[in-house]
Amino acid sequence: MTRMIKTRHFLAPLLMSLAVVGCARSVPVNDMPVQPPGIEPLPTAADDGLTERKPDLCKASTYAGYIGQPGGVVPTLGITKEYRIVEYRGIEPQEYNPNRIVFRLDSTGNISGVDCG
Repeated sequence: MTRMIKTRHFLAPLLMSLAVVGCARSVPVNDMPVQPPGIEPLPTAADDGLTERKPDLCKASTYAGYIGQPGGVVPTLGITKEYRIVEYRGIEPQEYNPNRIVFRLDSTGNISGVDCG
């Protein structure tokens, strides 16, 4: 009789866990909600805008011809949109604006790169 009682103590939790697992409903892939058209999904950790940049929205490629020239030439270019000049090893704020032109200077003060940000 003691053997039967011990078995019953182990059998009851097992049956309860099987009942709980049996009640869980799995959702087939076809039943997953679809994103409505025209609404962008929320960014995930892998797609937060910091790892992947937008294409050349600021038209930085039009200023690529100034690479190698002194950084002092930037204010004379007549740029009407927002821009930023980042000195060599300078501190740059981390807010990303895909429409802002960023001129990066090298250690001698010459333009070493132009991009958006």
